[in-house]
Amino acid sequence: MTERSQLNHYLAKTENDLPKRVYVFDTTLRDGEQTPGVSFTVEEKTEIARHLDALGVAVIEVGTPITSEGDRKAAAVISKMGLSAEICGLARVVRGDIDAAIECDVDRVHVFVSTSDIQIKHALSMTREQVLSAAVDSVQYVKDHGLICEFSPMDATRTEIGYLKKVCIAAQEAGADVINIPDTVGIMTPPAMKRLLEDMASVIKAPLSVHCHNDFGMAVANTLAAVEGGATQVEVAVNGLGERAGNAALEEVVMAMDLIYGLETGINTELIYETSQLVSNISGVAVQPNKAIVGENAFAHESGIHTRGITEVPLTFEPIDPALVGRRRRFVAGKVSGKRGIKTALEDMGLHPTETQLREVVMQVKELGDKGKMATDADLYAIARNVMALKHEDRVKLKQLLVVTGNTVTPTASVTLLVDGKEFIGSGVGNGPIDSTINAIRQVVDSFADIRLERFAMKAITGGTDAIADVTVRLKRDDRYVTSSGVSGDTVMASVEAILRGMNRLLDDG
Repeated sequence: MTERSQLNHYLAKTENDLPKRVYVFDTTLRDGEQTPGVSFTVEEKTEIARHLDALGVAVIEVGTPITSEGDRKAAAVISKMGLSAEICGLARVVRGDIDAAIECDVDRVHVFVSTSDIQIKHALSMTREQVLSAAVDSVQYVKDHGLICEFSPMDATRTEIGYLKKVCIAAQEAGADVINIPDTVGIMTPPAMKRLLEDMASVIKAPLSVHCHNDFGMAVANTLAAVEGGATQVEVAVNGLGERAGNAALEEVVMAMDLIYGLETGINTELIYETSQLVSNISGVAVQPNKAIVGENAFAHESGIHTRGITEVPLTFEPIDPALVGRRRRFVAGKVSGKRGIKTALEDMGLHPTETQLREVVMQVKELGDKGKMATDADLYAIARNVMALKHEDRVKLKQLLVVTGNTVTPTASVTLLVDGKEFIGSGVGNGPIDSTINAIRQVVDSFADIRLERFAMKAITGGTDAIADVTVRLKRDDRYVTSSGVSGDTVMASVEAILRGMNRLLDDG
């Protein structure tokens, strides 16, 4: 059996009804930017667009040019980058909006108008007849300018079906190249979405697209159901960014279509994680650890029975090969870990304990877990070295740290580190004492190793003003990651301890 046939053999009855190719329309730069608190600069948009193009998306929706000068400039710049992806600009059914998109030299204009009675009345103050007329006029206007036109009846899933068909048929007759069915407020269920797309496909001959929101947590499921119903384009955003609860997540939709449905998407899946990390870093929206495909724990295994199966045949508990999405599996040490998983994790660190030593390491890891503490990579490494009586000298040590902060000065840090016994001094500024201290340490370490901070988390172990801080960090060097932690009543020192422990762990491997 192939890997895919072992994933899901229940789809066999529907496979013959599925399209052979589904086009990925990415709206990270448009709807993704509507995530509360997210705003991209022109430079950030161009960088994300370049990565989306390398990823292989068919269409990049770069924004709504009429919105601001920045959106207009970004759309114009991206349109001239010579990307393989089709560049799309969003516009209301208003001439000024459409002109703004056309002036940016986009390939496609995506025009939309509300069609549900509640939005027609309360958001537009129009009649059904006025909406229909505006939709037809706008589609014709885009086509008169020789551009590809996509039409969206906004809030389609709350629109009376007869009127929805009437508007979409009129848009098609006016020249719309793609008809998109948006579940604007995310109220559909997968069976209902499939039936709706089948119903629309019975009267619409233009390619059907779908745009699902995640208000009830079903955006991905509804998107896949729409494909089963006849959609050949899916509108998604990296990491599921978007208005309110977000859009269908590109990474989840693509991998489901690839591995579960066996559909061609044109996506280079090995770049998915890299693209996810880029968007997370630029947007400032962290990816939740248990997020499918791109979350920190997506390919992490702790349970003894799971790790045993994984070490024998990965498919036992891993439906996706991590390498397919640019990831690596890792074994996490915790109180439900078994010897097999911890042994594998230690071997990945270059440590080979005896059976007796391994049992002792496992026992100490479980004791940590019973106390409510996670055993980080650095913890496991330290425990094993101690049990195996291996001599170890940290390559990087803190000798002195001075931090200056206050309401009238920029937070500044000066740090003296001993690196292989030699003294180095670094300084840094930041938006707070922790940030400036980390920047000072990075200045020293950057001179001999490329180590990057990927994740920083802090929690208070105790309450009150004398709370103990527990800092956990995730560091990266080349293609290796390590987690480490630090605990102190001083938040800065807890951060320094976590950073240096992780750096030393990565440096131990050369």
